Amino acid sequence: MNISYKWLRDYIDTDLSAEEVSRALTSIGLETGGIEEVESVQGGLRGLVIGEVLTCEPHTNSDHLHVTTVSIGSGEPLSIVCGAPNVAAGKAVVVATVGTVLGEGVDSFTIKKSKIRGVESYGMLCSEVEIGVGEDNSGIILLDPHEVTIGMSAAEYFGVQHDEVLEVDITPNRVDATSHLGVARDLAAYLSQEHKQSVSLRLPELPEIPKQPCPVPVVVEAAESLVPRFEALVIRGLRVGPSPEWLRFRLEAIGLRPINNVVDITNYVLHECGQPLHAYDLGRVGEGGLRVRLAEEGQSMTTLDGVERKLSAEDIIIADASGTALCLGGVMGGLDSGTTLETTDIILEAANFNPSSVRRSARRQGLGTDSSFRFERGLDPNRTTWALRRAAGLITELVEGAYIDGGIADHYPVVAEPYVVGLSLERMRRLVGQEIPEADVLRILAALEIEVLEREGDHLRLSVPRYRVDVTRDVDVIEEIMRIYGYNQVALSGYVHANLSSQTEADRSYQRRLLLSEQLVGAGFSEILCNSLSAEAYYTGLETYPAEALVRLMNPLSAELGVMRQTLLFGGLASIGRNLRRQQHRFYFFEWGNCYSYRKPTSESSASDLLSGYSERSCLGLWIAGSRVERHWAHADEACSPFELKAHVEHLLSRVGIQPAQLRYEEVLLDAFAPKALQIRAVDGRLIATLGVVSAEITRRMDIDLEVYFAEIEWAVVQALAEKHRPEIKDLPKYPVVRRDLSLLIDAETSFAAIEAIARGVERKLLRRCELFDVYEGKNLPAGKKSYAVAFYLQDTDKTMSDKQIDGIMSRLQQALEQKLGASLR
Repeated sequence: MNISYKWLRDYIDTDLSAEEVSRALTSIGLETGGIEEVESVQGGLRGLVIGEVLTCEPHTNSDHLHVTTVSIGSGEPLSIVCGAPNVAAGKAVVVATVGTVLGEGVDSFTIKKSKIRGVESYGMLCSEVEIGVGEDNSGIILLDPHEVTIGMSAAEYFGVQHDEVLEVDITPNRVDATSHLGVARDLAAYLSQEHKQSVSLRLPELPEIPKQPCPVPVVVEAAESLVPRFEALVIRGLRVGPSPEWLRFRLEAIGLRPINNVVDITNYVLHECGQPLHAYDLGRVGEGGLRVRLAEEGQSMTTLDGVERKLSAEDIIIADASGTALCLGGVMGGLDSGTTLETTDIILEAANFNPSSVRRSARRQGLGTDSSFRFERGLDPNRTTWALRRAAGLITELVEGAYIDGGIADHYPVVAEPYVVGLSLERMRRLVGQEIPEADVLRILAALEIEVLEREGDHLRLSVPRYRVDVTRDVDVIEEIMRIYGYNQVALSGYVHANLSSQTEADRSYQRRLLLSEQLVGAGFSEILCNSLSAEAYYTGLETYPAEALVRLMNPLSAELGVMRQTLLFGGLASIGRNLRRQQHRFYFFEWGNCYSYRKPTSESSASDLLSGYSERSCLGLWIAGSRVERHWAHADEACSPFELKAHVEHLLSRVGIQPAQLRYEEVLLDAFAPKALQIRAVDGRLIATLGVVSAEITRRMDIDLEVYFAEIEWAVVQALAEKHRPEIKDLPKYPVVRRDLSLLIDAETSFAAIEAIARGVERKLLRRCELFDVYEGKNLPAGKKSYAVAFYLQDTDKTMSDKQIDGIMSRLQQALEQKLGASLR
């Protein structure tokens, strides 16, 4: 949220600089991310002065240029060549002297001494457009020299305003700080504690509103729980137009676009006190007044952003007497009832709406506004009158002809009382660890507008304002006291408290995730973080991830975020597509995330449990695509491959203690992969990982024109297997490893994993590993066959293996491969 430094100082007397205010706010929990200097005119008109044209003669070498001498109040007059048709002697002008920078960013340029058609020029006479004070580019700015002081700065003449804007990060519980007055209140509390004396806020004067009926009917039909309070006031005789410069600048400084004086005042009051307001054109609403009710299902209205919206029967609307929706309560006004340049009479509204109702309405419509942001967090219904009177006062002061007609219509059936909280000073001492001086406690409470109702011993009975929706318990009050007092003022205890509890399985899971993440980063992967909400369109027509298994949101923000993801696949593909459009060519991504699915319960007992069909699982996704090696001086270009992805998966499993002997490989037909997917399972059949080439149809839908290889690892299964692993410490082997190779002719459909599984079944004790080092398919081989060259590594830890022992093992291997796979030696 943007907070104007000068605006803040309207309410509090302090000589702190913006930087010091930033540090003070951060120290009391309103973290300030940065400070931006802003000016009402871009560049602040620095280097520009008011000058007077003393002489103006035609240029001897040009039919449109003039040679002028210009006085800027000090020093010798300047010779300046000017091409403006309206330049004339005796006029005051805006002069950019040598060294002045005009424009901003890439469009900026520096005024330099130059020679134009043989005549030296020492500056530039400026137009409105060139210095950013207007739209007239037909000629230079001409001023009456009798109304200006020659030599004065242009910034002074044009009244350039300067400010510093603080970017304050507001936590969700601090809706009271979503305004300049709210931040000023906290700053005053800080200064009270710093100076050990009360610091009061300077509040604006409010107009007195007549104790009369409102001349326009206002009827609230919605339940009190939905609309705790609704106030309205009629103001007539307005002349809608531009706001005064100071008001426009204040709004622009905090990032708002000025619209007209009435709308700008409602926005100003919103950011001043945090209470949203809305102004209805009474001429368009009619004298029938306002009705506050729930919308009819399917009723439509066009909001201020020009979008026609279908409403729900749960939406609060403000309607006219005929039932036409004028405003979506707490979210956005309607296009057909807002103020325009033709507006002369308005109904000004200040209301309080149920936070949950506003939140649901905003989500249904995919809208997030300054109003809904505040209403969703809970506002004080007792603040509406202050905001209404403040806005009415500004309108009657700043809008020509405006006057208040009648009194305030106020629907407030149940008055919201302050929160009453008990506080024990002894309990605070125990929680904090030291005693806080009572004088400091009372001063801080007063600065935060928390009233002490009564006191009995060290027990205080406190009245907490309703706008502090986050302060309803004694611990909340203690937290408020301590953030102002300063946690840095709490002395360290002489005791060191240690937690000697053992690690839980969740702790070990987290450590393993860190371990694998570091391994992947070391292998060249980048971690990505994608939204767990996804588009239902991704799953259309897929059997691997069926649409009927999706978990759908009841009130999605958009169609692109309408379901919970069933797989990590599509988030990574979207990241690849986005980076591919930015001319990237190498993609090694990984992501940790949860996936969600729904299976309809099969039994009646399960069906009675609403959550029985839903499941959530933790997964690790890997994506590789594009170039593995590209434009390297020592290596030829090389594309990545699915075998590389398989190796990465196996290395990850090995890193957490899952050895190849614990794995089973199976090729399956899954329509998300082409031609097949490889599934890695534990010996008990549990699925560990699914990997393969993403089908071309899916990548084409995602605008990706290269092969993508994807693996999804089931983390719960990996974690369970890793928990059973117990690392063993062994001596380094003293005896050599023996390698024997077999060149096998096998069926083209046979996988190396099948060969490896048979080999480990034949020789469990002495076979250390087997490696595939060559694959051949082509000429001189029978149809449907391929050749595998496999290396087998044997080792006995107790002695050197003899040739007879080795030959025996290799013979058994060869026989087993021939019997089970039909393999023969080439």
